[in-house]
Amino acid sequence: MNKNRKVVLVGTGFVGMSMAYSFLSTGGIDELVLIDVNHDKAEGEAMDLQHGLPYAEGKLEIRSGDYSECKDAEIVVITAGVTMKEGETRLDIAAKDTKIIKSVTENIMASGFDGIIVVASNPVDSMTYVAQKVSGLPKERVIGSGTILDTARLRYLMSKYLHISTNNMHLYIMGEHGDSSFVPWTNAYIGCQSLLDLLDEQGKDFNDLLEIYTQVQQAGYEIIKRKHSTYYGIGLSLNRLVRALLNDENVILTVSAYQQGEYGQEGLYIGVPAIVNRAGVTKIIKLELNDVDQAKFDASCETLKKLNAEVIEPLL
Repeated sequence: MNKNRKVVLVGTGFVGMSMAYSFLSTGGIDELVLIDVNHDKAEGEAMDLQHGLPYAEGKLEIRSGDYSECKDAEIVVITAGVTMKEGETRLDIAAKDTKIIKSVTENIMASGFDGIIVVASNPVDSMTYVAQKVSGLPKERVIGSGTILDTARLRYLMSKYLHISTNNMHLYIMGEHGDSSFVPWTNAYIGCQSLLDLLDEQGKDFNDLLEIYTQVQQAGYEIIKRKHSTYYGIGLSLNRLVRALLNDENVILTVSAYQQGEYGQEGLYIGVPAIVNRAGVTKIIKLELNDVDQAKFDASCETLKKLNAEVIEPLL
């Protein structure tokens, strides 16, 4: 990797461009290169962003390009893929996106790329698995957006419920970025106090938490029902992940990370709290899950293992 903070974005749809646009406000990168199968679209998006650079935070170069630009990039973010339609689940689009991610990753690696790949294409856990298998990069340097967005949704709703800042919401969504995700409530803290203890103090009903989780789990579907796709939340989530990697932050984020027995599972990517820095995922945080939560995690893993075996592997 070089010292220049160069990021390549593959896929200039709503998700990718929400991330790209957010960097004009936050800064944190030096170069942003846009790649898309529709070259005119990538060029047009680059031009549009360039015209906002006089008002951007920091100095930033933006342009469209081809896969040769990946050679000296520190991070390549993949958002390419089909758009989930109303009535579809993230798992329904797995076969289509596997073919896309396989081709994209082959093109990235053909450039001589040796940085970090961040995957946001759905179903993200399985597409991260595809990108790692095809790229051959170390597993800690292929990272999925995992449940970063789900966790943000949870913290937002809990903040509204408790009237406490999101900065003090230390709770996570784990598992698949999808219907089998879950919240390990016994590991949830508000500031330094256990969430469950706080609920007891305030006389609040645990069923309220279950309703909040349902809202989180269904949030993507509800947004799609109203505006056909979701992109602002995940765009900002990707911005946060990219900056954490480039800034060597050693921050805990719920990314899709490769499992090597930390929670009794191996051989797949899934959303867990992990420390991320300039080297990628350096450590998966091992929470003490109770029997109920461990069963939920195992079930989520089995959903992904089945998908990987029956749909993904035959296409690789």
